[in-house]
Amino acid sequence: MKITAQEVRRIILEQAKRANVGHIGSALSIADIVATLYDKVLNIPDPDSVERDKFILSKGHAALAVYAALYLKGWISAEELNTYCADGSLLGVHPEHALTGIDFSTGSLGHGLSIASGAALAARLRNKHQRVFALISDAECNEGSVWEAVMFAAHHRLSNLIAIIDLNGQQAFGYTKEVIAMPDMEGRWKSFNWDTHELDGHNQEQIRKVIEGLNTGSGQPHVLIAHTTFGKGVSFMENKIKWHYWPMSEEEYKTALNEVKGY
Repeated sequence: MKITAQEVRRIILEQAKRANVGHIGSALSIADIVATLYDKVLNIPDPDSVERDKFILSKGHAALAVYAALYLKGWISAEELNTYCADGSLLGVHPEHALTGIDFSTGSLGHGLSIASGAALAARLRNKHQRVFALISDAECNEGSVWEAVMFAAHHRLSNLIAIIDLNGQQAFGYTKEVIAMPDMEGRWKSFNWDTHELDGHNQEQIRKVIEGLNTGSGQPHVLIAHTTFGKGVSFMENKIKWHYWPMSEEEYKTALNEVKGY
């Protein structure tokens, strides 16, 4: 089944409403990135293949976007998807590695890039041509552990490592520029000897082309600085802090779903 950002967004809204939970805006923010990766980029012939590319959602609270992709890939069933946030479900707000298609459990922000760096180094030591992708938030770049991983990956020249920053300018308690300002994100990563690329995080063709042009066989690790809009696709959620946590009312859900269907 083809994976589209529209379908990912639809599933995000449906499951968030059914479970009456938040983190909607964060998931909508990465829908285009996730759809592009799972539809056109990741080399995963089978989620259990030892040769597969690995994907780590470091900003684990946006897991609904990935669950949508796993469902559209046919790796989890509709019945499993509909257990999102239910008692005993493997589909929690944050991803668990016991779920088919999830490589690593995440949720403690700032850890995903370290895990990805280790996985990339392990693939090299095993002489495997695997790529490792880590999707992190701009707010995570406030964490010191991120920069430890940045230095580690550059030192080992982990060219098979691709970090993607969801640069939506928001975090749980406010706008990132007001919490800890980090201007010139590209310059920061470049100063640590990473291969940097700024792009539109909602332009799927641009995302695909940039990734296809990366040299993952030798050289520097890579970072895609994806400029995104928090809550993208639902006008009343875009750039609004409350949709980091807030669940939808019935009226809000209907409005959001209609907007996404026409997106």
